[in-house]
Amino acid sequence: MEQVPEDWQRGLVIVAHPDDIEYGAAAAVARWTGQGKDIRYVLVTSGEAGIAGMPPAEAGPLREAEEIAAAKAVGVHEVEFLGYPDGRVEQTLALRRDLAAAIRRHQPELVVLFNFGDSWAPGYVNSADHRAVGRAALDAISDAGNEWIFPELTETPWSPRLAAVVGPGATHAVDVTGTLEQAAASLAEHRRYLEVLSPEPVADQVRAVIEMATAPKPGFPAAHAVGFELYYFG
Repeated sequence: MEQVPEDWQRGLVIVAHPDDIEYGAAAAVARWTGQGKDIRYVLVTSGEAGIAGMPPAEAGPLREAEEIAAAKAVGVHEVEFLGYPDGRVEQTLALRRDLAAAIRRHQPELVVLFNFGDSWAPGYVNSADHRAVGRAALDAISDAGNEWIFPELTETPWSPRLAAVVGPGATHAVDVTGTLEQAAASLAEHRRYLEVLSPEPVADQVRAVIEMATAPKPGFPAAHAVGFELYYFG
């Protein structure tokens, strides 16, 4: 397994929900911001349907605040929410247009996406939002660089070089042995969400998630690593 290229300066992470980044890529983000890279987040929803017993009008602002704090813990200071309905995101041209516009605004060289496959592992279905957002975002990377697609957009066309997808099909990895504490602090900012998600203490949940997300990768020389599947663009 090869090292993810790091000869770039600007990165954009696009996911469906608050906490998606912290469940996968946060340790890598902390590594990259520690190198002085400019990383930004775009979240398609506010995760307002994600807390049982809490109405969406209350949960949405809470989860946005938790995500902004989680981003800060790994050195990210620009977080954008697109306001799509949590749990009901569809892979539409409108979503592709909004994501292409975001890519043009932020002008990343690398775009990080979350697993958009049908499953996490055999027998475990992936979220419909994850599938829709990831697939639309991968298409939007190409759209963003084409002046004749979505010509109504006012942003200047922009073509990222790479997309890196967190998920089970990893082809590359980054060593995150030195950023586990930052990743754990980032996930722990989703306290209210985690408290409702499981009766286990938040600290125990965080430890288990970080261990799983940064487990050693076969053929990659690091005690803790985050794996990505890479896609290349012109």
